[in-house]
Amino acid sequence: MKENFDKAFAKLIRHEGGFVSHPADPGGATNLGVTQRVWEEWVGHTVDEKTMRGLTPEMVKPLYKRKYWDKVCGDDLPAGVDYCVFDAAVNSGPGRAIKWLQQSLGTTQDGALGPKTLAAAKAADPQLLVVGYNAVRLAFLQDLPTWNTFGKGWGRRVAEVKQDAATMTA
Repeated sequence: MKENFDKAFAKLIRHEGGFVSHPADPGGATNLGVTQRVWEEWVGHTVDEKTMRGLTPEMVKPLYKRKYWDKVCGDDLPAGVDYCVFDAAVNSGPGRAIKWLQQSLGTTQDGALGPKTLAAAKAADPQLLVVGYNAVRLAFLQDLPTWNTFGKGWGRRVAEVKQDAATMTA
C-alpha cells in the first residue's frame, strides 16, 4: 500500500544494522543493508570504506524506495504483503522476491509483477499469503551454501518479517 513505505522502511532498516564486511558475505562491505557496489552504482562513482561507514538511513531511503519498493510495486500490494516482498527484494533481489510471490499465489513465475500477479495478490487472503510467502523465502535461504554461517540471523529475520507483516494485514 502506498502509505506503507515509511513503515516498511523503518522495519527493514532495523534488520539491516550498521557497517559490516564479513569475509563469507559475497556482498562485501555493506552498511544499512546497502553493498558498496550498489551504493557506487547509485551515486555514480567509486566510494571508499569511510564513505560506506558514513551512510545514514536518510541517505539510503531513496535508494530503497526506487530500487526495491518501486520494483516490487509495493504501493499496489496489500498491506503486510508489501512489506514481505520489499524485505525479500532487498535481501534476494526484486526478481526473486516477485517469483516467490508468484509461487505463493500459484501464478506464472516470470519475475515480472504485472496485472495478473497484482490481481491475484489483491484477491488472496493476506494473512495466508504472508505465511506462505515467508515459508517459500525461508526454504530458499535454507538451501543456500551460506546458511550455516548466516542462517540463524536469516531465520530470525524471516520470522520477524512474518510477524510484523501479519500485524500490518489487520
